[in-house]
Amino acid sequence: MTDAVQPEGYEETAFTAERIPRQAPPPPKGKLGKLGDAFDVARLPWGNYIGINPSEFEYENKIGWMRSYKYMGEKDYHDYNMINESRWSQFVDEDISLIYRFLRFWFVVLTHFFSFIGGAGWFVTGVVAVCTILFLFAADTILAALTPLAIVVAVCGLCTVLRRLFETQSIRFYKSNKNWSDDVAFCRRSGLVKSFQGNFPFYEFDAFIEMSADMKGNQYHTLKVRHRYPQFSKDNRSGLPLEFTFPTDTGSIAERYAMWDMLSRFMDVSQPLPDIPRLEPFRHLDPTTRAYDEAGKRGRPATYWRDLYAKVDEKELTRLRWEHHEKVNAAPWGSRPDLMAQSVPGYENSYTAEPEDVNAYAHAPTKNVRFVERPDAASSESSSDQQNTQR
Repeated sequence: MTDAVQPEGYEETAFTAERIPRQAPPPPKGKLGKLGDAFDVARLPWGNYIGINPSEFEYENKIGWMRSYKYMGEKDYHDYNMINESRWSQFVDEDISLIYRFLRFWFVVLTHFFSFIGGAGWFVTGVVAVCTILFLFAADTILAALTPLAIVVAVCGLCTVLRRLFETQSIRFYKSNKNWSDDVAFCRRSGLVKSFQGNFPFYEFDAFIEMSADMKGNQYHTLKVRHRYPQFSKDNRSGLPLEFTFPTDTGSIAERYAMWDMLSRFMDVSQPLPDIPRLEPFRHLDPTTRAYDEAGKRGRPATYWRDLYAKVDEKELTRLRWEHHEKVNAAPWGSRPDLMAQSVPGYENSYTAEPEDVNAYAHAPTKNVRFVERPDAASSESSSDQQNTQR
């Protein structure tokens, strides 16, 4: 590959598509690997980005991310959001007991239901008040008649206070107990993929579209990002290779391509951060993105997504999302050169190749299939170069 200059502000191991090092050939597949091939529709290419994000990230139907940002504040949102300018976490790992989770669940349900603010507190109080009026004629004393109403008002009032405290102070509990984890994450600044099996360079992973079917024969497709060298990353208990699943909520194959394109650009420090709502608060913190925006290349205000979500409703977001979905489907995803084929000997022969027409292949994988032909990496490199990824 070309000796591209490493952007400043990142670790030496940070990933760029133009600096993919020479790697070892993939190992022979075992029985599980060969079985997995039967479900792989396509292997997605490296580099040559289209620059289009998946619809569910471009226009989110819900504005929960914005509420969280306002509630946590910039610093806490940066530290505990699953995605920022330094990492893309797979999940939040809460290092707490099951008993606490059970109690917290019912605490949240009850306090939110009986709260006067945003709950059913006024409705419950109104029903009890009507019953109290009817009971006045049968009660021995007024105190006996009003006692149930007083208890309900007190309970709803207490729930309102507890809910407010939970909404404003719960972040302190998470922060002090460090329950938000990035032990499993795609790290932009270092170029590493962190997992419980170890940390591995991003360029050692390949993306596949995997097909599954239900009992009725309906097909479903997911994006799998799988470690190319499973001998170093197998799970000790299950023996399965290290892989990550990136689901999308639309049935389009193109949306899976867009997801891989966005993840690759997120990890590539020669590219600005993907321009999506969840990443907008962090654009000024990433060196490449900051330089890109300051040069006027973004073409949008610094608070474009925040302002958009402040003035549109869910119906308008849905319309914008479906318009973007059509843009994703129309993008030229197929038949792009694969940069990884120039760095890994035997790359084309080791995994499922990419069909020229991915959408057609997904529906009829046995009819007149034509696969993309790409040049393979030369095999004349020294064995020492190939051992770079062999630890």
